[in-house]
Amino acid sequence: MKKIRYLTIIVILCSNAQSSFAQNTERDDLGAWYMYVFTAKFKDSRFGVQGDIQYRNWNLLGDTEQFLLRAGATYNPEGTNVTLTLGVSNFTNVILGEDDSTFNENRVYQEVLMPQKVGIRFYFVHRFRYEQRFVENQDFTTRIRYKLSLNIPLNKKELVKNAVYIAFYNEVFINGERDIGNGGQVPIFDQNRFYSGIGYGITDKIKMQLGYMNQSTEVFSKKRLQFSIHHNF
Repeated sequence: MKKIRYLTIIVILCSNAQSSFAQNTERDDLGAWYMYVFTAKFKDSRFGVQGDIQYRNWNLLGDTEQFLLRAGATYNPEGTNVTLTLGVSNFTNVILGEDDSTFNENRVYQEVLMPQKVGIRFYFVHRFRYEQRFVENQDFTTRIRYKLSLNIPLNKKELVKNAVYIAFYNEVFINGERDIGNGGQVPIFDQNRFYSGIGYGITDKIKMQLGYMNQSTEVFSKKRLQFSIHHNF
């Protein structure tokens, strides 16, 4: 019963997040995000590294939206399963349209990652991220993000080799400032991302996922295919 209650809460939260943006204008093409995510711990140390490489398209392939590189140093406090991260990232953004104009963004971020196992098969992860953003031709801004993930293995009890699992996440983005310079403003609520997909454990350390994500803002909603490789060294 406890498992059912947790899953029900997740579904309700995600459904509410989605329905609240039903009035938004939808961008027609199905977009795609291709992702490689890695984590590694140094031997006999509480320190490590983590990051990701992403290639994002306005459509399935060919119409580039964004290319990003992100990496950070991690630390696991003694006696906990919490991971703290200090990192940087770089984004090359391509404006939607025929001229393919680009602009850059650099970020510094701090992150807290807290995994939580409920029952036998419910693997939750809470992620809190605080970003300092340096966007080309804009003022310095900040943003807060909270992501709740859930993985549920189907044919095994753990997320190991040959495990087939379903994956969900919902992430909310909140801007720290409204003014971005040159008379421009953004809303306090930045966006919401809801994802559902299926994963497979290639090895105990490498997993792949294929899923469907809806990205919603106050202005538009955009549906995206996601293909990701998750590599734990």
